[in-house]
Amino acid sequence: MKILIVDSNHSILHETLISNGFSCDLFWDKSVNELKSILPNYDGLIIRSRFKIDKILLENCPNLKCIGRVGAGMENIDLVYAKERGIVCLCVPEGNRDAVGEHALGMLLMLFNNLKKADKEIRQGKWLREENRGLELKGKTIGIIGFGNMGSSFAKKLSGFDCKILAFDKYKNGFTNEFVKESTIQKIQDECDIISIHLPLTNETRFMINDAFIKAFKKNIYIINTARGKCLDTADLVEAIKCGKVLGACLDVLEFESDSFEGFEENQLPESMKYLIHSDKVILSPHIAGWTHESNFKMSELIAIKMLSVLKI
Repeated sequence: MKILIVDSNHSILHETLISNGFSCDLFWDKSVNELKSILPNYDGLIIRSRFKIDKILLENCPNLKCIGRVGAGMENIDLVYAKERGIVCLCVPEGNRDAVGEHALGMLLMLFNNLKKADKEIRQGKWLREENRGLELKGKTIGIIGFGNMGSSFAKKLSGFDCKILAFDKYKNGFTNEFVKESTIQKIQDECDIISIHLPLTNETRFMINDAFIKAFKKNIYIINTARGKCLDTADLVEAIKCGKVLGACLDVLEFESDSFEGFEENQLPESMKYLIHSDKVILSPHIAGWTHESNFKMSELIAIKMLSVLKI
């Protein structure tokens, strides 16, 4: 069988497939039109985020049996049409969950201890101690919204900090354990000091974290988003920061990033994004929470193994 790999990944991916008798073509620098012309010749497709795999692309691929995404979310694949065609779609959220959990924790500690601000000041010759007095996680209540691979990993990373962890997942239950309690959204809004978003991007979750959602919290809160940028309404977040309802934010993903995650959608950023860029209350990173050397290997290896389980005869 022939596998087409359209984004660069760790070499363990194609090496594993080739060692199991598959033919792999590495298609890392071509356009979507070139992809349309050659995809009908392949039994399997492996992607990251550069291409949108929609119905138009898939309907002319009679041989395609499996699509593997080297990552967690699958919003760039028309899953409904793929299912209609009998095309199996795979992803590997278990491959970068530890990276995401560590990154979310690192961003939060950076924010709570004023490390971004203090580092900048030291480099400017300023020695300000009282102005950079920090906060401890101990005793805080943290709400995790979405308790799949990423949310559960973040909870585990937090387990040594003596904080209370509440988690909500609309599609899971019975996951209370020694360090996290299953909760409702209302309880999270009643009790939490911090919320962390770990949701896929769907019609249901798009801009779920908005003005009404934020105002429903009894406390002033901190927000972490390492999921998808469009789960959070940026303009509403900025207004909440300005009025003090949101005390700070850690954002690895942004509403205005491109679908490929390789940059911003437009050269001219909206005022809300410019506000975040210049705010000391906000920690930003370029969609790299799951982007470690270790996760690169794990995700590449895992997607190869999953593809083999589907395609190997």
